[in-house]
Amino acid sequence: MNNTPLRSLRGRATLAALLAVAVGFVAAGCAGTDASGEGSSSAGSEALSIAYLPKLLGNPYFDNASKGAKEATTALGGTFTEVGPAVAAADAQVSYINTLAQQQVGGIVLSASDPSALGQALSTAREAGTKVVTFDSDVEPQYRDMFIGPATDESISKAMVDQLVAQIGDSGDIAILGASANAANQNAWIGGMNTYIDSKFPKLKVVDTFYGNDDDQMSFDKTAASLQKNPNLKGIIASTNVGLAAAARYISQSSFKGKVALTGLGTPNATKAFLKDGTVKTFVLFSPADMGYLATYAIDALRKGTITGAKGDKFSAGRLGDYTVGANGVVYVGAPIIFDASNIDKYDF
Repeated sequence: MNNTPLRSLRGRATLAALLAVAVGFVAAGCAGTDASGEGSSSAGSEALSIAYLPKLLGNPYFDNASKGAKEATTALGGTFTEVGPAVAAADAQVSYINTLAQQQVGGIVLSASDPSALGQALSTAREAGTKVVTFDSDVEPQYRDMFIGPATDESISKAMVDQLVAQIGDSGDIAILGASANAANQNAWIGGMNTYIDSKFPKLKVVDTFYGNDDDQMSFDKTAASLQKNPNLKGIIASTNVGLAAAARYISQSSFKGKVALTGLGTPNATKAFLKDGTVKTFVLFSPADMGYLATYAIDALRKGTITGAKGDKFSAGRLGDYTVGANGVVYVGAPIIFDASNIDKYDF
């Protein structure tokens, strides 16, 4: 009997066994170990998947932030999804977060309608490996990895007050129109305005603070009610894009036009007509697109392990350049922009 085939089969079996062992070592090496010697996550090597979740869909401000997040996702070679409710309410956002957690999306770019109500859903998502970076309106720090702010809350609050004072002087009755009473950014900005007014313009009196829940008709109606209730109002500050446009629409077609000054936060396209007809003289904003863009780059750096979100961490954000993480995982894009008739046509969002 010829033994050559038998020896050949044994040789092949031995070779196969050696290859299996080698593959095992390679696989173990690819899995990697952390400082404790346990296997680490491979999330950093996976393709980036970003889910953008604003307070509500169909809002020009959040639409612009979405463009920035999508731009960054594309630049990073990832996949982008936008989801969200039709109304700005925390309970409306929870179901989307739960779904995204089940889908194990890589990162969520979130503007929160409430600082604490989303906590459980966000914790579940993070436990599943999803990075959470909030922008515009934050949650409590333990529920997210980082927060991207447009500019410091103090600088935004001061800018809005200064724009109104420049028009009406440093005394008289004024009102504040906010988005939602539970939104972290609204509370920070409105609180900052009150503090600044008390310290620098004590003769300026905030006699009414009301909220339109980022709903055009509600903001319109509540502006009308405030003006009727407070006939001595000299000015209104609207700390919300929807509110500013709605208040301007009411004032522009009422007897209050030219008598009651209006300023606040707004997008150029929503406010341009009222700037040109004189209802609004100046208003304040920042670039929502840059916030969405920066939040996406932060998620990418978190997933790659370049940063952890700790104070002092540094990362690069494409066309925006380099950033350093501040206390509590906060990063600010830059200073607020003042819009007026001389520069409004330069912007399109």
